[in-house]
This record gives sequence, structure tokens and C-alpha cells, in this order.
Amino acid sequence: MLSKKTKYGLKALVYIAKQESKIIPISDISESESISKKFLENILLTLKQNGVLGSKQGKSGGYYLINKPSETKLSKVMRTLEGPIAMVPCVSLNFYEKCDDCPDEYLCAVHGLMEEVRDASLNVFNNKTLADLI
Repeated sequence: MLSKKTKYGLKALVYIAKQESKIIPISDISESESISKKFLENILLTLKQNGVLGSKQGKSGGYYLINKPSETKLSKVMRTLEGPIAMVPCVSLNFYEKCDDCPDEYLCAVHGLMEEVRDASLNVFNNKTLADLI
């Protein structure tokens, strides 16, 4: 299930993208998208630390997209906010870990299924950008 952090992060990014390269105050995003300002601050900071957003401080400060919406892949946003795209660690491409309860992951019935789920999800997220959500 998609976390609120990721859902709100996507909503905030779409809002920022629709403003066409302007610097958007966090209060505008919070009010427009009905997201707690404090929760939104943490989400936007995570996106900034991972190169999705930039920020400007001061009276006319706020957040802006680093890249064009058409260059912002949803796979990067999802990994930044949600973590691994794979549902189990043994099929993760970027966060691989062997499952403690599985002696041979290649004989595991769950492993093959989860690889298919991961690949289908990656296909969607790698081929969609923020521009597709506007």
C-alpha cells in the first residue's frame, strides 16, 4: 500500500509542476493540497536532499523542481519517498537482502512471483514522469 508520505509527496510535486518554474511557498502547497504543513516540510526536505527539489529561503522562498516535469521519473520519486520498489528484499535491484527464512531464493515460489511484480512496477515507474500526472 502506498504510504501517506508518498501520496502527499506526489500531490505536492504535481502542484509545484503546475506552477511552471515558480518558487512555491510551502504554505501554498499545504493549503491547496490539504496536507499538514509540518508533515509536508519533512516530505519536501527529503525530496530536496535527493535532488528532486530545490529551495530558496527568505520572504519569497519556497520549493521548485530541479528538472523539468518531463525529466522527473516516477521511479526516482517512488524510491526516494517509499524506498525499494520490490515488495520483498530478495528481488530488490537497489536494496537487495537475502531473506532470512529462505534457504534458496531461486527455488522459492514467492521469489519468482515477486520478480514479476517488481518488473511490472518498474516498467510503469520508469516510463512515467511527473509530466504524465499533470
